[in-house]
Amino acid sequence: MTRRVVLIGHPVAHSLSGAMQQAAFDAAGIDARYELWDRAPLALPEAIAELHGEDFLGANVTIPHKEKVVPLVDKTTDEAHATGAVNTITKDGKRLIGHNTDVAGFTHALDALVGKQKMPRQAVVLGAGGGSRAVVFGLVRAGFQRVVVFNRHLHHGEALVKFFGRSAAHMELRAMPWHESVLEAELSKAKILVNATSVGLVPGETPIPGELIPPDLLVLDLIYNPAQTRLMREAEAAGCHVMNGEGMLLHQGAAAFELWTGTPAPLDLMREKLEEAIAAGGSTPADETPPAGAVADAAPVADAAPVADAAAVPAGD
Repeated sequence: MTRRVVLIGHPVAHSLSGAMQQAAFDAAGIDARYELWDRAPLALPEAIAELHGEDFLGANVTIPHKEKVVPLVDKTTDEAHATGAVNTITKDGKRLIGHNTDVAGFTHALDALVGKQKMPRQAVVLGAGGGSRAVVFGLVRAGFQRVVVFNRHLHHGEALVKFFGRSAAHMELRAMPWHESVLEAELSKAKILVNATSVGLVPGETPIPGELIPPDLLVLDLIYNPAQTRLMREAEAAGCHVMNGEGMLLHQGAAAFELWTGTPAPLDLMREKLEEAIAAGGSTPADETPPAGAVADAAPVADAAPVADAAAVPAGD
């Protein structure tokens, strides 16, 4: 029996996960196919119920369902519970288990960004969606002492901070209004900047003006195509070390593959297929947020302050 793994989101046509996951199944000799399911929010409960069928190996979940799917699974892992978001579903008999492999993906990206330096303690995060939850949780777990979240709609940032209130009680986690003077002040104190919005997918767009970026920041843009966004170019010109989100997408996908199959992920092959898909014209952030116009509550491209929520994600598969 051919097993099935589905990506459930709305929309999903932009996803690049199928290319690397199908190649991984084939290389491992696993008779499975990876399918894209475009399901509107009202159809989500029915889609999750279908996963109980014997032919299903599991699923990925992406925007705008990552948070909405939490009460629809039978159990969540510690990381899914801690973030309030699920991007991977496995099966234990008839029970559906919700995981969050975005955390593993971000942790790998953070370690690669910092390299052999001592882990910093202050960060600025742009965005407050499902992908941002994995980012904030990863920063909390890495021992950061101050994390400031900026979002176009302040109340969404405040909701994220409230969610992490207990687990982040030992540190300063704050949401601040998206004003350039506030951003500039916080960036001057931070060591790491993470862009978890979709702003930058369109060439020439950037979430923050380049003149606000101080030198020596470590900048992680979860967008991976274009391979270098305007934010990354301007940060590099300012003397910063920059990285895109390809590694985060790759490693969260590898973690999902291993959960479904119990088999080590063929990481090099998955990287190769992902890079081929990007070169062929795929374009999404690492948490699979589509272009700004397709994301609920994302700022229109023409907005004077085009700051998206990376909404309702990461997200990512």
